[in-house]
Amino acid sequence: MLKNYFKIAWRNLLRNKLYSFVNISGLSIGMAVCILIMLFVNFERDFDGFHSKNIYRLNEVQNWEGMVAPQKVALSMYPMGPTLLETFPEIKNFTRLSLAGELKVKDENKETILSKTVWADSSFFQLFDFKLIEGNPETALKDPFSIVLTQESAAKIFGNNPALGELLTLTDQDTISYNVTGVMEDFPKNSHLQFDALSSFNSYVGPQAIENWGGNWLTTYLELGEDVNTEELEKKFPDYLLSHMEESEANGYELFLQPISDVHSGSSDITHDYINFQKFDKAYTSIFFYIAILVMGIAALNFVNLSTAKSINRAMEIGVRKVSGATKSNLYLQFIGESVFISLIAMFFALVLVGFFLPSLNQFSQRSLVLPILSEPLTLIYIFSGAVLIGILSGLYPALYLSGFRPAGILKGADLKIGKNSGFRTTLVVVQFSAAIFLIISTIFASRQLSYMQEKDLGFAYDQIVTIPFGNQPIEKYEPFKQQLLSNTSVQSVSASGQRLGNNLHQTSMIFEGKEDTRELSTSHLVVDPDFVSLYQMEVVAGRNFTPENKAESGKGFIINESLAKELLSAESENATLESLIGKPFGFGWTDSLGQIVGVVRDFNFNSLHHKIETLFMVREENWGYAEISVKINGPQAQEAIAAIETVWNQHFPEREFEYSFLNTHFEELYRADRTVNYIVGLLTILSILISCLGLFGLASFATEQRVKEIGIRKVLGASVTKVVMLLSKDFVKPVFWAIILAVPVSWFAVNQWLEDYAYRINFEWWIVGIAGGLALLLALLTVSFQSIKAAIANPVKSLKSE
Repeated sequence: MLKNYFKIAWRNLLRNKLYSFVNISGLSIGMAVCILIMLFVNFERDFDGFHSKNIYRLNEVQNWEGMVAPQKVALSMYPMGPTLLETFPEIKNFTRLSLAGELKVKDENKETILSKTVWADSSFFQLFDFKLIEGNPETALKDPFSIVLTQESAAKIFGNNPALGELLTLTDQDTISYNVTGVMEDFPKNSHLQFDALSSFNSYVGPQAIENWGGNWLTTYLELGEDVNTEELEKKFPDYLLSHMEESEANGYELFLQPISDVHSGSSDITHDYINFQKFDKAYTSIFFYIAILVMGIAALNFVNLSTAKSINRAMEIGVRKVSGATKSNLYLQFIGESVFISLIAMFFALVLVGFFLPSLNQFSQRSLVLPILSEPLTLIYIFSGAVLIGILSGLYPALYLSGFRPAGILKGADLKIGKNSGFRTTLVVVQFSAAIFLIISTIFASRQLSYMQEKDLGFAYDQIVTIPFGNQPIEKYEPFKQQLLSNTSVQSVSASGQRLGNNLHQTSMIFEGKEDTRELSTSHLVVDPDFVSLYQMEVVAGRNFTPENKAESGKGFIINESLAKELLSAESENATLESLIGKPFGFGWTDSLGQIVGVVRDFNFNSLHHKIETLFMVREENWGYAEISVKINGPQAQEAIAAIETVWNQHFPEREFEYSFLNTHFEELYRADRTVNYIVGLLTILSILISCLGLFGLASFATEQRVKEIGIRKVLGASVTKVVMLLSKDFVKPVFWAIILAVPVSWFAVNQWLEDYAYRINFEWWIVGIAGGLALLLALLTVSFQSIKAAIANPVKSLKSE
């Protein structure tokens, strides 16, 4: 019997080639989308899921006077790890990490750059489940100047030779050598920790740092007991802070714990998150998940519509089978089986599509997604089971519908009363197009928000600016390098800073002696050279810029932004202006020797537009060194300028390889996650529209088949092709209008909720709703017009000759 059912199903597929192609295509696209998105979602949700211990990251909420709003940060203080372990029995162990930046090492005169290294406690391998290939995990980071390399780094330096016990000397500091005490497996791709090497913390920090309360510059991880209530533990932290800090200082901190499984995807509102590879918002992951389910649902509804639309062609078959003794359950089983058969064929083509598009998704999303069918057979079982389930669910209604035909009326040639269920099919189309219109509106707003962020005036110019890592280079070499660059006509300006714009800037305490009293606030700060403001074309709204010739200004001259100026003026007299702040005593909170405010610049977005502008001051301080050099070049002479900069660099810093990047590339990277969301949602929108139009095509096929004799009579009585097309098309306009009405309020609510995550955002514009609705209506008309015109131009004799 099953063999017979299979033959019938196969013959029906071959007999109705167009119907089969449309049906299988819709399901294949839906399944492929679902599989691809689920691979992405599972990859994101499995981040750091391989660790066996109950690990939490210790974060802070900083809330000091002068801050625009309380700020969550992924930072903590050096003494917190050991003192928390000592104070709370719920905590079993801890480890701390801090970015060490770039290490340039040499082994037997071979130089290698380890671009991303960290300082780590000796307990690192006790907390995290990273495997050492060589070395002892208990002692690998115990002694000063110990270093653990990843497999990739070890192969890069030593090739196939053993690395354990070898010495690596710092290229720029010949007196410092690191002992290779371990080689670890490369970090898994789904780990938020990604480094080239780890060096022992005690190489950099001495025992006296245990008293360094108030300095937030590292990341602390805690291992808790299995049954620890984290909320109850967090309630004890305020008293813990008071036991180690002055009340006025402790009140500016709130500690909270974050599960390690939540660090990668649950840190969108946490700033200064320097150790978090491919940080991604889990809200976006959920959006992808629901849209994938939505697209699959649209494909399944499309299958239902197409199956019922073609059911009239099988009425005689059903009548004969019932007269021959087939029961309703036999027919039901047959049609469910056919549905599952079609679904399995669609699954095969879906896997082909996944294999074809997966590399493109990996390249765009910068992920390492794989479909482990061969390595993990359970995955294929899941996909197969999903395809069977989709086939069963999609075939339920058509099977009930077809098996319910009455044989007597069919075999006598009576008309089938199929129209009574047209309302159900119309409802399916309304649901499909509501989803499609919702996605169209969402995609347009996502694209406009991304464009807004990329095009908004940030308050400074960042085009045609080349940034060069300066690192630990001698500060006395900077000025000669700068002056030689300025002598080249392709270079407009040169400056340097302690941090790059477009990042979270370090915070510090500051003192301001106002007219009324002295205030101590917390604010972001930036160490710059005197040409920084002019190079970035920042607008000075009060006072003046730094004066390069005035060497006495170094360390004593401060330029503040408008946000900090307004905060300072809030405690001054009502008539105080920005100009009144110029010349007022101002400086770092940890020094007794204050300088003065020399200028105020218009607020600029030194962080991404996801965050509000914070208070900020810039200080000219040549003696502290710079992390990065900024070079403004002439656009038309970009290649010439880069070559000239490299030549000058090699003259002044021959021991260090020349590296550079364009600042606008950095700002594009700030919104990579937003672009990923925009791209994927846009692609899913196109596919959902395509599948929805296939569903509408199925409904149009059904309607024209039902009304073929009516159309023939109308044409015989003189109806024109245009009138017939309008008659058939108007029935499909109504579902689209209902879909628009249903989609608009949902879109309005969802888009506004999404925009709330942005500090700077566009408004909900109703004309976009009109465009989305008009586009959906146009696509619907184009879809049904094919069937309508085909029916309208058909020869009426063919449809009426049986009467």
